Amino acid sequence: MAGDKTTSEDVRSSRVIRVVFLALLLDLLGFTLILPLLPSILDHYSQTGDGVYQSLQSVVDWFRGAVGVPMETKYNSVLFGGLIGSLYSLLQFLSSPITGALSDKYGRKPLLLLTTVGLMASYVLWAFSHSFTIFLLSRVVGGICKGNVSLCTAIVADLPCPKARNKGMAMIGVAFSLGFTLGPLMGAYFALSLKDTEVFYQGPALLAVLFSLADLLFIFFMLPETLQKGASESSGIQHSGDLLYPVALFNFTALTRTKNAPSEQKMLNLKALGLVYFSYLFLFSGLEFTLSFLTHQRFQFSSMQQGKMFFFIGITMAVIQGGYARRIKPGHQIQTVSVVNSFMHYSNFLDIFDVCVGFLGSASQKGTVMGILRSLGALARALGPTVASSGKKKKKLIIYNCRKIKKLFVFMLTNTN
Repeated sequence: MAGDKTTSEDVRSSRVIRVVFLALLLDLLGFTLILPLLPSILDHYSQTGDGVYQSLQSVVDWFRGAVGVPMETKYNSVLFGGLIGSLYSLLQFLSSPITGALSDKYGRKPLLLLTTVGLMASYVLWAFSHSFTIFLLSRVVGGICKGNVSLCTAIVADLPCPKARNKGMAMIGVAFSLGFTLGPLMGAYFALSLKDTEVFYQGPALLAVLFSLADLLFIFFMLPETLQKGASESSGIQHSGDLLYPVALFNFTALTRTKNAPSEQKMLNLKALGLVYFSYLFLFSGLEFTLSFLTHQRFQFSSMQQGKMFFFIGITMAVIQGGYARRIKPGHQIQTVSVVNSFMHYSNFLDIFDVCVGFLGSASQKGTVMGILRSLGALARALGPTVASSGKKKKKLIIYNCRKIKKLFVFMLTNTN
């Protein structure tokens, strides 16, 4: 009987992993379509004389003078894009922990459907953004609703078998790799076919709508609910400040208010994990977001060349995630992160999420943990692009300190029992 139960759980876990992989892939394909187009989109609005764009330009000019960015035209779109990227991530910072906590109370599937509907609405706004106001609104709606990654990670964390969870995390990494490989290339291709029209970005935007619609239908019909029955009884959002204040997030205070609060050692591990994750993403997001602006300004990359660049990056990620990360044995994740940190400053952030599985509390806390980590990552992404676009001396000092912090807490993780 025990063997039959184990087989049944394995079959169900494999099905959940396949569904999560495809759902997240569809989500990321829609999300990454805009990546190679953002510099050109901002150039477009700067040339049309849009009133809101010009008004915000005065704010950008003030900020540029405050942080010491040279008063040159070539830096304008870089800083403007960095601030927009920071706004998007700041909204994720505010919404992700709440989304995670709600999924602990009401289930993963309802929240995943809700966030997907919100993303689809943001893509519709983008498709018809004939003014910068509508484009900015689309980014605001998208930032609030971009909770799919943390929810999919919580779904995988719900799986009962450590081996299945390890495989599921690796497949999430593969979905990221494929999304960042194919999405930007597809966005550049569809924009290229409309390059002579005023709304060259409409093709990619409508494609994003189709991806999100397909994702919505796929989740509705194929994804089972993974939150265990009765697991939601101890969850809730009694203290919303625990999910919004940075200090409370770094301390994972929301978990201490649940009935089955993690042990003191697990709380220490989670706090160390949160600091490592924040420090890493702060550095990586600055590089990631400004890369397309660098190639656009310095090397005059077209949207298609940008897409090919992201394609190469995605292929590299796929090789690492599909060929190496998925073979990491359960219980060896921390040592792996420590080794990776010794050789490189930038590793795939999903490896850190993989480590998180070993520190999760009860079933009623997984969504909250993932939401808090996602929120800390969003806070790092909100700060990273702006810092990376600002003065060099300040940026180098902050990067140096964050690297030291990251190494320190990876050491702490490695040496905790």
